[in-house]
Amino acid sequence: MLDRIDPLVIGECVADIVRLPGTADRVHPGGSPANVALGLARLGHDTTLLTQLGPDDNGRLIRDHLTGAGVEVRTDGATAATPSAAVTLDAGGRAEYTFEITWTLGPVAPDRTPHHVHIGSVATVMEPGAATVLGAVESLRASATVSYDPNVRPGLMGEHRDAVRRVERCVALADVVKASDEDLEWLHPGQDPGRVAERWLATGPALVLVTRGGDGALAVLPGARVTVDALPVEVVDTVGAGDAFMSGTLHALAAHGLLGADGRERLRATDRDTVADVLRHAVASAAVTVSRAGANPPDARELATALDRTARA
Repeated sequence: MLDRIDPLVIGECVADIVRLPGTADRVHPGGSPANVALGLARLGHDTTLLTQLGPDDNGRLIRDHLTGAGVEVRTDGATAATPSAAVTLDAGGRAEYTFEITWTLGPVAPDRTPHHVHIGSVATVMEPGAATVLGAVESLRASATVSYDPNVRPGLMGEHRDAVRRVERCVALADVVKASDEDLEWLHPGQDPGRVAERWLATGPALVLVTRGGDGALAVLPGARVTVDALPVEVVDTVGAGDAFMSGTLHALAAHGLLGADGRERLRATDRDTVADVLRHAVASAAVTVSRAGANPPDARELATALDRTARA
């Protein structure tokens, strides 16, 4: 069984320009897929990120941030400016985004076959690069498990009907799907998130996870639902929380031997107790991230400390 999954993450990097009243702008390396790659590397996985970075200060900042954590950064050689997002935080630390982003990823062959592929966010809906992402998943999923996080950004999703179609195509290709309750409300307004997760599960995934902010998280698996509470924490901001949840999820699934092509059937047969343990890892990872500024996921020691807090809570 694999506990190290040599993951390949495909998706955008974004320079998050955080704006708070009365303070100077702060630039944090970000982008949902990049944050997941960072989190996996910090947790000890030999992670490759296939992305686009411009030859500018933001691109250099992000590359140094990722490689400093051990992420292998591969690009298609495009020279457009590094995407950016102005992040405005409200009094509760919740983030709203205004983007300047293009996504034109061309085909790049991985230098090794991954055991797991993660995709998500803008990279899966914005053309022409989205076609490259989906093509890569379709070619690799015979030898790798796949995870997906739609990480909905309404201003970048295009026409609603087309966005839903694109998202649900990715859902059907994935083994593990994670979405926030806000994602699901935008995609399927007024519908119960658990019911949407059940519908998604029926299209192909083995596990669908729904994050609910301070209300914890829900996992839907065949014939069952599992919930866990959020870990009590003083929130600095929520930037990167869902991405840390995702990397924590994948780390725990790998530890249980549920990822990689040879883990796919075990994943489909996993039990409630195992899924509950995975969720505990995920919410603990997210709790560490929201306790400090920016998308700053935990390393293995920090995650273990947070899990110990969870056990004693």
